[in-house]
Amino acid sequence: MRSVPYLPSAALLLIGFALLGVSVARVLRGVGRTRAVLAAAKATFGDETGLLRARAAGLRVAVAQRRSSTRVAWAGRGETGGRS
Repeated sequence: MRSVPYLPSAALLLIGFALLGVSVARVLRGVGRTRAVLAAAKATFGDETGLLRARAAGLRVAVAQRRSSTRVAWAGRGETGGRS
């Protein structure tokens, strides 16, 4: 029987392609997980940011309402604390 000189090279090439395919599949699976985690984090961060903005807006409205109401409604004898 005569030895075929390209057979070891072809076998190594097939093994290399198989390992490359497995590696690419693992990397793509990891990228998919990373995308899912980033999307969830972005959604959570967006929700938290929205709540924080709503609270800040509520505080601005409350402060504006308090400023527009009578200046010192709670001072007993017209004391303004040094302000006129």
